[in-house]
Amino acid sequence: MIYILPLLAVIIGFIISLFLKPSSSVGFKLLLSFSGAYLLSVTVFELLPEVYRSGDPNVGLFIMLGLLLQIVLEFTSKGVEHGHVHQNEVTGHFPYLLLISLCIHAFLEGFPLNNSDHLLYGVAIHHIPVAAILSTFLLSSKITRVQAFLFLVIFAIMTPLGSWAEANFEVLRRYEAYINAVVIGIFLHVSTTILFEASKNHKFNASKLVVIVLGILLAYLL
Repeated sequence: MIYILPLLAVIIGFIISLFLKPSSSVGFKLLLSFSGAYLLSVTVFELLPEVYRSGDPNVGLFIMLGLLLQIVLEFTSKGVEHGHVHQNEVTGHFPYLLLISLCIHAFLEGFPLNNSDHLLYGVAIHHIPVAAILSTFLLSSKITRVQAFLFLVIFAIMTPLGSWAEANFEVLRRYEAYINAVVIGIFLHVSTTILFEASKNHKFNASKLVVIVLGILLAYLL
């Protein structure tokens, strides 16, 4: 499931992009809000306490480094990770920088998944709106369909590749607490940005509040 769910999430996101306009669909925005709430809750309930149990005083530093890393990555990804669509940036060139940024983000996301099914579900849910946003952008761009498909395939395999690398390289497991701390910083930035940008003028309406509370409760109860 560690390898299948992230791939399936990208496929679902692609299918959604064929039928909905993520920038204007109410249902899509609710899904995005739910994914942000669930991902944030699993991070706080499970991943955060786990890294602090290591007793390493540098864990907090690496969490902040992860947060800063995500900010840097968003200079090239333009916020795709938390639901932004920038159709005005469409060009005929293959978006290499966007691909590199998203691959780094997705690869690191895969590291802690071997130890938490709940986090696996959170990442998979998060990938659905990200893949929908990404698919919409790629399909409306001037690159070929083959290039768009190649982009999505590379993005889809990066999270499973991160999980595989963590499971098969001893040197990575040796620094597991630090790597997971970096991932926590990434998750904290992405999920809180999703929640604060979930509504116009940063105000939550009733339906979005309900799905956010549902995401938090689901993460707590599972």
